[in-house]
Amino acid sequence: MVPTNIRVIYGDTDRMGVVYYANYLRFFEAGRNEFLRAAGARYRDVEAEHGIMFPVVEANVVYRHPARYDDMIRVETSIAELKRASLRFTYRVVRVEDERLLAEGHTVHACIDREHKPTRLPEPVAALLRGATSPAETA
Repeated sequence: MVPTNIRVIYGDTDRMGVVYYANYLRFFEAGRNEFLRAAGARYRDVEAEHGIMFPVVEANVVYRHPARYDDMIRVETSIAELKRASLRFTYRVVRVEDERLLAEGHTVHACIDREHKPTRLPEPVAALLRGATSPAETA
């Protein structure tokens, strides 16, 4: 699990003063990027060196409690599944102040080449991602 802290800005909120529901997907993306960076597989480097991309093909968010302007939240990101040509990240969004679970969810990503065709995840990248995932996280 890789934690990423994010301060909720005013622009993240809706008229009701809570984080707009779609912004949780942005929070997931920030967590995913930091997960990849921590694993040694910075997204732009993987794309440049291996010619692959990871488009989102499925996304799910379950909302538990609202986040509000100026809350410090922590996105906890893990890899739940690593297949030959896809990967699945899971996320928990927690308010730092009281450790309250605000949302959880997942995204599934295909591995595609520069021509947007499905392709196998390169072994060097898969090895980095496997190294960043503990057995308890994949169980």
